[in-house]
Amino acid sequence: MTLTELRYIVALAQEGNFSRAAERCSVSQPTLSVAIARLEDELGVQLFERGKGFVSPSDVERQVVLQAQHALDEAEKVRQIAQRGRDQLEGVLRLGIIHTIGPYLLPQLIHSLKAVAPGMPLAIEENMTANLADMLRDNDLDVVIVALPFDLPGVLTRPLYDESFKVVVPLGHPWESKTAIAPEDVAGDEVLLLKAGNCFRDQVLGACPQVSSPETDIRLGHSIGTIRCMVASGLGVSVLPEGALQHPYSNDLIRVLPFVEPAPSRRIALAWRSGFVRPKAIEALLEAVRRLEVPAYRLLV
Repeated sequence: MTLTELRYIVALAQEGNFSRAAERCSVSQPTLSVAIARLEDELGVQLFERGKGFVSPSDVERQVVLQAQHALDEAEKVRQIAQRGRDQLEGVLRLGIIHTIGPYLLPQLIHSLKAVAPGMPLAIEENMTANLADMLRDNDLDVVIVALPFDLPGVLTRPLYDESFKVVVPLGHPWESKTAIAPEDVAGDEVLLLKAGNCFRDQVLGACPQVSSPETDIRLGHSIGTIRCMVASGLGVSVLPEGALQHPYSNDLIRVLPFVEPAPSRRIALAWRSGFVRPKAIEALLEAVRRLEVPAYRLLV
């Protein structure tokens, strides 16, 4: 049974005449007749009653014709989906992003991407790096935006930008008048960090080794936004990525201080499976990043 044969019986049922059905299907009448006879043999049932100058399906055969039409309709949907797939910039792109990047990068990135690929909306998954890695590997996501290093077999990465770390202190803190802070100075006071499992926490601990000393009283927060509010309340100091301290996230109750050079930073990258079938979607994302005008991001694309 082929789609062509199904097309023939639908045409014959609708036309009620072999000659007209053959003309509609752009084949000769013998070709159509032989094909329908072959299908009847395969099914073991005569689909049409033949008479002089007419053909007509019985009640059972009408059900067969209806199902054949349904199969043809579904096959057409498959063709239409495949046609849409030829345009790699059409259809949803499943993007994963870590918590410490998403709220600060996405508003600008989405706006920029709409100008580059208006037919490619983002379905966004915000999660921790380890979970995003699993979802990317299992094809639950198309691409992810994470902090490097991000080593996963069969996955390609492309650096997007570097982002400096900043020290944040409450208004009136003794450090408020300092021009820059040395990484080893971030100790002693109550230091606010993200909870374990967040890659940015690990990067801060790597940049400021004294934070993990026994003398440092560490308090934990669930998100950068929470830590920012805790600092504003006078509960301690913290280290945050520069992008999380730009407008509209700046706050009159905190002071943002740079580190002494070379300032610690993180490198943000785009990652995708090496066999991903929409490479133009990757290029569109990279182009959208190139168009960003965010002082906190030192672009690498």
